[in-house]
Amino acid sequence: MSKTYRVVSADGHTIEPPDMWQRYVPKKFHDRIPHIVKDPMGGDAWEFVRGAPPMPIGLVTAAGKPYEKFHWYGSTYQSINQGCYLGKPRLGEQDQDGVDAEVLFPSQRTMQYFMANEDDAFHRAGVEAYNTWIYDDFAAADRSRLVAIAQMPNLGVETAVAEMRQAKKHGFKGVVISAWPSGEENVSRQDEPFWAAAEQEGMIVHIHGDILQKSKRGAPGSAKAAAEMVGGKQGLPGLAEMGGGIAHISAAMSKMIYAGIFDRYPKLTVVGVEVGAGWIPMFLEHMNDFWWRNRTWTNSALKLTPSEYYHRNWRITFINEPFAIKNRDAAGVGNIMWSTDYPHHGCDWPYSRRIIDNMFVNIPDADRQAIVCENAAKLYGLV
Repeated sequence: MSKTYRVVSADGHTIEPPDMWQRYVPKKFHDRIPHIVKDPMGGDAWEFVRGAPPMPIGLVTAAGKPYEKFHWYGSTYQSINQGCYLGKPRLGEQDQDGVDAEVLFPSQRTMQYFMANEDDAFHRAGVEAYNTWIYDDFAAADRSRLVAIAQMPNLGVETAVAEMRQAKKHGFKGVVISAWPSGEENVSRQDEPFWAAAEQEGMIVHIHGDILQKSKRGAPGSAKAAAEMVGGKQGLPGLAEMGGGIAHISAAMSKMIYAGIFDRYPKLTVVGVEVGAGWIPMFLEHMNDFWWRNRTWTNSALKLTPSEYYHRNWRITFINEPFAIKNRDAAGVGNIMWSTDYPHHGCDWPYSRRIIDNMFVNIPDADRQAIVCENAAKLYGLV
């Protein structure tokens, strides 16, 4: 009997269990894998490079805490929800929240550590370890409810294509890129084999927040620099970093559209994850206007207006945005997908149903169902 879905979160997260890297990374790399240490308030933190500031887990495991209790420090694996790092308990936590399924993405802080490393073999080992754990271990509890997305390495376009095809064979519904597939600083024709393969395989490409890495290989010392960045050498992130700028992905979106990628690969689907939706209508107006003004002298060969590519080829996830819901037609009822961001501090577990109800007052049931369930369920083949 097929499962009935009412609420699907298009963006959720996990945190790796304390022994995950020892279990899934080859032993020859164990002197460099992340390991657990204590933060200044006795909580658990991941130390990536010995002596570099560790990465505390507090705000990425804050589900269920009142806002006044949010803090980077002080959280331990014994005190956080077990579903943060174990698949079976996660199902029970979904039930508490009234969520029927989640699409799961890796921690980009952790991925940055491996992907910034100058050792390509270690880079690949870390990414493969995460992908194996999330699919074969965590999501194995119920893959109809835990939809794992595979992280792509930043080792050149040939490797990206091979890893994407392997992810498809393994059972993943999509991949997340943290760098342009070729590893170049900007989107380029060198990326084309990856877009072609993604379209051919029917694999959904995700960009979580933004393209974070701008170079193919890590320079000497870059792993330590990445560890210091995510661990807070310059101090823990403040309001400006945690709640300041939004829509960082707009640059990546515009570059991909203007580059004609979606003319060459019209069935390619890209998802901007955790990027919000309220800004989309203004962005589309801006893109269309400037394309019309400049299309002649720039010799633009686009066959459609920029907004048409967005509506055909892009999906966007958001968390709590009443404004976006009021302007849902301009953002595209079929393009926007609600998410919890569980267990990060942006979620409202176990009160997601209240958040949804508050956003969708006087909104037609068909629109509500599309945005909180059907768009994601159809995209990821749940129905």
